[in-house]
Amino acid sequence: MGAQQDGPTLITSVQRALRLLEAVSAHENGAPAKQLARETALPLGTAYHLLRTLVHDGYVRKLGDGGFVLGDRLGTLHAAGNAQTLLSRVRPALTALRDELAGAVYLTLYEEGEIRVAEIVDGPRTPRVDLWVGFEDAGHATALGKSVLRELDEEGRREYLSRHHLADLTPRTITSLPELLRRIESPPLAPAVTDLEEYALGTVCVAVPVRRGDTLGSVGVSLPVERRPQLQEVRARLVPLALRVTRSLSLTI
Repeated sequence: MGAQQDGPTLITSVQRALRLLEAVSAHENGAPAKQLARETALPLGTAYHLLRTLVHDGYVRKLGDGGFVLGDRLGTLHAAGNAQTLLSRVRPALTALRDELAGAVYLTLYEEGEIRVAEIVDGPRTPRVDLWVGFEDAGHATALGKSVLRELDEEGRREYLSRHHLADLTPRTITSLPELLRRIESPPLAPAVTDLEEYALGTVCVAVPVRRGDTLGSVGVSLPVERRPQLQEVRARLVPLALRVTRSLSLTI
């Protein structure tokens, strides 16, 4: 039998590619392959092959003068990393709320003109709602979406609604624009907004607004319809949580 390896198995080509990326990042105006090979102690042929692969996949860009700079793909990774950092800051608060209220908890953000789910914290005893219709098409039927719409100014709200059909998702969905606007502007549990089986039968939801700098969002909890009498209590617990979430989101800007 061969000797057992004491450490992890390392892929040399991956290590070399990462060293090249580090070297490329050190040259704002680009550096030629020969210089990058010298700085990373790689054979010139190896450096060329790795750079060609990194250029093909968008992690490195080759300039007209032969130099190499970082590519747009790394910007996407950086943005995704920032989003993960953001969610890691707010997840403990969302998890605590899930456990306290025994319901799945959701965070949405209003980005690029759409209401998008940024995070869902659920569990075996607190299952999430089946998102059978995307939030982009169901903002009018969810407490989370209506909470965002309530925070928009009148022009922004009408602009959003002009781009989104008020689809009839359940018999309780509000499909009349005047009625929807009336309920958004004067919710009985303000600043919380409710969804009373408007997105999914058997489920009610309460949501309150949050912010990430200038970006609007909402945090909410879904519950079985049998717990509808508890919505006032849920609202009371959501409001202070929203302030904590807003502070956590703001730390990542």
